[in-house]
Amino acid sequence: MEVFLAQPRGFCAGVVRAIEIVERALEKYGPPVYVRHEIVHNKHVVESLKKKGAIFVEDLSEVPAKAVTVFSAHGVARSVEEEAEARDLPVLNATCPLVTKVHNQGKRYISKGRALILIGHAGHPEVEGTMGQVPGPVLLVQSVQDVAELRLPSDAPVAYITQTTLSVDDTRDIIAALQAKFTDIQGPDIRDICYATQNRQSAVRDLSKLVDVILVVGAANSSNSNRLREIGTEVGVASYLIADGSALNPDWLKDAKAVGITAGASAPEVLVDDVIEALRRIGPVSVSVVPGREENIEFQLPAELTAG
Repeated sequence: MEVFLAQPRGFCAGVVRAIEIVERALEKYGPPVYVRHEIVHNKHVVESLKKKGAIFVEDLSEVPAKAVTVFSAHGVARSVEEEAEARDLPVLNATCPLVTKVHNQGKRYISKGRALILIGHAGHPEVEGTMGQVPGPVLLVQSVQDVAELRLPSDAPVAYITQTTLSVDDTRDIIAALQAKFTDIQGPDIRDICYATQNRQSAVRDLSKLVDVILVVGAANSSNSNRLREIGTEVGVASYLIADGSALNPDWLKDAKAVGITAGASAPEVLVDDVIEALRRIGPVSVSVVPGREENIEFQLPAELTAG
């Protein structure tokens, strides 16, 4: 069986930075370090950090006084930051810089008196954080239908921002619907959309031309991993989301001569290796990487962790 690996796949720069913040905090301050929400949406990553001494909580009320606290890569609402300040918690902010950029765009549009529309998934931590960062009402739209139901005058000054785990392709139709509905509309440059999301989706489209089955390594609660699986399905290739090698179902591979593997932005390469090993237990495989975009972006760590 031929196995083709998508390029790029797996960790993006924001995820690498978030995990490194927790690991460095554990080294510098010693365990435990408290992390609000899963640092990234991947159980393997969370469990490995737990073993090193990270404690994951959903609410700051679970964090003891003076305990080192990390905000996850998805970002948090301003109210969470204020609660941490009020309790004098030492905070390391692992919010992805691209998410912070979206927060700042939203604040800027609101300050100019524009009604703000956020394209994203209801309930996703990044969306909740963004809506809680912007000092004013935010209208969430998830579909073209939601745009049609917006109750704003067509000449109202509006602006839109997008969840970073959505790509240019994911948001294109919604943005077109907004631009058709409103005559005075602004939005971020298309280059501002998360490079990692777009690159991984483009790589899956390339992969789909070579294989009979696509395995997407990622967590069930990972927005970008689910979208990779959906894209494979949309282009007509049987596609499955798989946490690791233990979740591989041999029935998926019946009659498959070529299998493609990719991984969501929060899935480590060790899980891709685990899936390849699971395939090897079924039969001999040859592995090759599909040529794709090289990513060399790195985000700086907080100054507290890099000083002396």
